[in-house]
Amino acid sequence: MNLKGRNFLKMKDFSAEEIEYLIDLSAELKEKKKKGVLHDELRGKNIALIFEKTSTRTRCSFEVAAHDLGMGTTYLDPSGSQIGKKESIADTARVLGRMYEGIEYRGFGQDIVEELAEYAGVPVWNGLTNESHPTQMIADMLTVKEKLGKLKGVKFVYMGDARYNMGNSLMVTAAKLGMDFVACTSKKYFPDEELVAYARAEAEKSGGSVELTESVEQGCKDADVIYTDVWVSMGEPDEVWEERIKELKPYQVNRQALELAKDSVIFMHCLPAFHDLDTKIGKEIHEKFGLDEMEVTDEVFEGPHSVVFDEAENRMHSIKAVMYATLK
Repeated sequence: MNLKGRNFLKMKDFSAEEIEYLIDLSAELKEKKKKGVLHDELRGKNIALIFEKTSTRTRCSFEVAAHDLGMGTTYLDPSGSQIGKKESIADTARVLGRMYEGIEYRGFGQDIVEELAEYAGVPVWNGLTNESHPTQMIADMLTVKEKLGKLKGVKFVYMGDARYNMGNSLMVTAAKLGMDFVACTSKKYFPDEELVAYARAEAEKSGGSVELTESVEQGCKDADVIYTDVWVSMGEPDEVWEERIKELKPYQVNRQALELAKDSVIFMHCLPAFHDLDTKIGKEIHEKFGLDEMEVTDEVFEGPHSVVFDEAENRMHSIKAVMYATLK
């Protein structure tokens, strides 16, 4: 499999075979890391990390993965770059492409990362946009494969707001890999119809399926994986909290949802999660709306079915695989 020079912008750009290759490569690099086997085969290369939206897991994953591969990194936070302000995206891409072997972008519209890739002349990796979160997908599928031993035929249920980056990316990825994907949420929060049609066409080829349901009982019945994310995405105004809480509270991942699933079900979340009052936002939500937990209960988050921290670790191994495959 040769992915050298490829961008990593959205899951629609990759075949099932290419996705499976990146999952397997992630596992291989993870094993080397655990065994202390050096794999700094990209010595002498440097990458730029553009973060218009800040992050813990994504930044740490890229920096540690790059270091393990022997590469240098330059981190550009929202105040550390003139991208889109004093300098156009195209001009920024052409400048950075002359200095670095690869560029990561985490920020807002998908059009921004697509334009960076068009002009950079080096691989560009999407660390998250409003519409897509591809590096998370490789980590998530690696985690499912590690815990359940397979991907094909797995019933994968996503609960909550399925309209944006996580719902979109999980639906497309699951469809390509022959999984049975279920978006379990209010109809208002279903993914875009055009993307659903694309995913269903992919699922037909792979032997998977795509289902949209408002019924928690139907959605979670015999689930292998139950996945959720925060109800309000980064950058959205505070005013939407009340509406989301009212409309998505029935789709909270709690003990009742897990009891509908298989005994072997795993719970996943891309983090951060509002499962207690130990965060500033969590406390604010409690004061305004009286909630102690939101998209997932603390009982589930801290319970035996939760694999969220294995999943978080796998971000680093999967990002390493993406960079290695596109630069080696």
